[in-house]
Amino acid sequence: MATVLVVEDERDIRDLLRRYLERAGHSVLTTGSGADALNLLVDSVPDLVLLDLGLPDIDGFEVLRRATEIAVPVIALTARSSVEDRIRGLERGADDYVTKPFSPQEVVLRVGAVLGRHSSTMTSAVMSFGGGRLLVDESRHEAAIDGRPLDLTPSEWGVLTTLAGSPGRVYSRSELVNRVRGYEFAGYERTIDSHVKNLRHKLGNDGATIVVTVLGVGYRLGLDHDR
Repeated sequence: MATVLVVEDERDIRDLLRRYLERAGHSVLTTGSGADALNLLVDSVPDLVLLDLGLPDIDGFEVLRRATEIAVPVIALTARSSVEDRIRGLERGADDYVTKPFSPQEVVLRVGAVLGRHSSTMTSAVMSFGGGRLLVDESRHEAAIDGRPLDLTPSEWGVLTTLAGSPGRVYSRSELVNRVRGYEFAGYERTIDSHVKNLRHKLGNDGATIVVTVLGVGYRLGLDHDR
């Protein structure tokens, strides 16, 4: 059973989502306050957050930022329907995006899809690359470069584990969108470049040789898998 935190200031929508999620077998926490949501993220550590970005007390993007810092997946709920607003949310770490008005059944399906993607990455083995330079432990959701732990957003983690899953293989931006998000989204491909840029920065001075650009195609991992 997964614990889902619903952060939505409209009570009717909050209660509707709670009912549908509970019918699907999830444990549900609800709040209409961004400040309360920040506390619940620490105190309850939910498995996923359904987050209205238009909160009355604090900016919903602040809740999104905190959730991504502790690697809790987020599905953003908002009345903002423009492509630019969607991209902003996804660039800042949201795992999915649902625009109001929405079908509660669709939201439940998207919750299941995001939880499934996160749980499917769990494996028992630590992957090692470049003679131990890069370590990826999917079961613990941890990675390190040259012995230094990497603090990655869910999207950065998705890019890294996708490339690490088939070292040397070149992934196009659209493939990375589907691997990281699990669905196509028009305009999101360009945000992959932003996630790669941030990932390289966190990898350090050799970031561009660890995540390699293949011109006109996409990206690949530049370190060999240690056998």
